[in-house]
Amino acid sequence: MEPKIYVLHENNEWTIHLQDRLEELNLPFELWHIDEGTLDLSQEPPPGVFYNRMSASSHTRDHRFAPEYAEAVLAWLERHGRKVINGSRALRLEVSKVNQYMALNSVEIATPKTLAAIGKNQIVETAKQLGMSSFITKHNRAGKGQGVQLFHSIEALQAYVDGPDFDAPIDGITLIQQYIKAPTPHIIRHEFIDGKFFYAVKVDTSEGFELCPADACAVGDLFCPTDGEEDNPKAMFEILSNYRPDFVDQYETFLRVNDVQVAGIEAIADIDGNVYTYDVNTNTNYNSDAEAAANQFAMLELAKYLRRELNKLHTVTSLAS
Repeated sequence: MEPKIYVLHENNEWTIHLQDRLEELNLPFELWHIDEGTLDLSQEPPPGVFYNRMSASSHTRDHRFAPEYAEAVLAWLERHGRKVINGSRALRLEVSKVNQYMALNSVEIATPKTLAAIGKNQIVETAKQLGMSSFITKHNRAGKGQGVQLFHSIEALQAYVDGPDFDAPIDGITLIQQYIKAPTPHIIRHEFIDGKFFYAVKVDTSEGFELCPADACAVGDLFCPTDGEEDNPKAMFEILSNYRPDFVDQYETFLRVNDVQVAGIEAIADIDGNVYTYDVNTNTNYNSDAEAAANQFAMLELAKYLRRELNKLHTVTSLAS
């Protein structure tokens, strides 16, 4: 069996853009929709390059156990020595902001002060422990801005927790986080392919959320990069030129030590210029309008990266034969 590229995912809408680029380059590939299925652990996986695009927000698309299934598939692939892009470690970071922040902090990347409340009854007391007049809540396993709320008092939080609009996190963990007020309404999303910085996108949040740092700033329902390809005037993205702050090197180190090859890392600066990193997205998407304006195309670059990895497998196979 000839090696090919396998894309592990649970959202066709987010995968079609990569599929188009793989077809453009005439590459052999197969899509594995990881929602439900059967995994025969006694069999070996097929040869190839396996790219994991599992999303933390899969449960919002009725794919509740897709990350757990993906973890099983990745364990199977890694046990048999297959080439995996964004493997088990990347998946663990994708589905847990606690894991993200601990990994970021381990390489001295600053994150907002954050406390984790395990269980609904602990949320208000945890916010009191944070000791800040303004704070946000967010889900530990999130995406799409899930659970992101801005509060200016404990009383307002109590009303939310006790009210009908409370949004329970899928893993039972709610984060209570320092609210970072930016001098201008934007965040920066840094895109990496093959562990290397590709470009940064400035995301204008003035038309919607006032919740940064939060997933909602860049990948929420109003600001999802894929939405920019539809009729969504609120989504404003600009790829920055001549942009590479020193902390990008720290990001590359972070990705390398955590064995993550493809990611979008989001950051916000406060009024004093202090930069806080608040989200790592290993299932990253790109805005086509912004890319066309900058003449930079991340899905094409990603497809070329997968092609290089596939060619390496062909080279090893040829040498072994």
